[in-house]
Amino acid sequence: MSRPIKIKKHPFPSLLYLEWTLLAITALTAVIPPPLRRFRPKPPELSICGVFPDLSVCSILPELSIYSLIIFALMGLRLPRDSQKSKVIYTVIEILLILIIGLFGERFARLFPFLYIILVTRSCLIFQLNGRLFVTILSFALFLVTTQLKYQLFNFQASPQAQERYRFLILNSSLVFGLSLVFVLLMMNAVLSERHSREKLAIANEKLRQYAMRIENQATLEERNRIAREIHDSLGHSLTALNLQLETALKLWQSNPGKAETFLATAKELGSKALKDVRQSVSTMRSNPLQEQSLERAIASLSENFHSSNGILAIYQINLEYSLPPEINTAIYRITQESLTNISKYAYATEVKLELTTTKGNLRLIIQDNGRGFDLGQNTTGFGLHSMRDRTLALGGNFNINSALGSGCKITVNIPLTRLT
Repeated sequence: MSRPIKIKKHPFPSLLYLEWTLLAITALTAVIPPPLRRFRPKPPELSICGVFPDLSVCSILPELSIYSLIIFALMGLRLPRDSQKSKVIYTVIEILLILIIGLFGERFARLFPFLYIILVTRSCLIFQLNGRLFVTILSFALFLVTTQLKYQLFNFQASPQAQERYRFLILNSSLVFGLSLVFVLLMMNAVLSERHSREKLAIANEKLRQYAMRIENQATLEERNRIAREIHDSLGHSLTALNLQLETALKLWQSNPGKAETFLATAKELGSKALKDVRQSVSTMRSNPLQEQSLERAIASLSENFHSSNGILAIYQINLEYSLPPEINTAIYRITQESLTNISKYAYATEVKLELTTTKGNLRLIIQDNGRGFDLGQNTTGFGLHSMRDRTLALGGNFNINSALGSGCKITVNIPLTRLT
């Protein structure tokens, strides 16, 4: 059950202040007497007691009108929002109060149409569109009925000329009042729609922020797992083998120095490999992998380092017609880096071809090797492939792998660039 709208939590404080202003004008109308005109008689009070002052109830009806106006004003401090039944009862009570003020309020009756405007404004805050339309139409109908009743009362004490002028005045006031209600309804619908859109946008932003935090936490966890696997698979293996080589060399140092020296040389190679793995892991974790250099130069450096480290020839062809956003540059660099790392570890390839081109509205990266390949049904869930696919999808692109045992591997990345053209 939703809580009622209270003054401290009113969604539109300015509307509440406007409502108080209209109520104050209505109240002042009853306190301040109308200005006297020298050449015109005082107009009659258009209320039941103004026409029939001898009625027995006329002595208490003015006070009833004042109390009704006070109650109507206080009702604006707490609007129902829970059940439809409470909303309907609330609106019916408001209408009854307005009718009492309009028919029996004497001086209050002069500006009682203001109360209908307040009624429509409040209905917009508690009802949906159908309820708002119904209250607006009902307000206009009650205004016409009340005005017609006043016109019948006016006929008892007015001349035919005055009746004609008053009929013309009723027509004009009815037209102005109807247009005012339509304007208030349209204005409130526009304001509420705009507020609803802002609330939905705020909720969407909050959900997006939560999703971003989840993705960031997940990415951090995956990166930690990747680093742990890197240490276990490469550095851990190298250090274990290094320890075995050193132990063997120590055992053979006195009995067979020549063979021990061979084991020491192997240990030195394993130490160099472990150091290279550490440097590669540190390079992978850098926050800005391109280090202020262009994507072409960064990929060229990757290819040169790949060739010098593994002896595998990397043929690259880069044709970029225009500069790319930083997020795309970083993603392409990381995908290329991860692909070359996988090739050096698992592919047993002798040649790698890398092609990076831009066509109309599209960026394409192709990385192909002539290694042993793998079965797509079994080896596509690794962290490296998963990371490359996620980077591509995050940019709205497509990631595709073609491989088979003994036929090498081909990775194709397509990223749309429609926002740049």
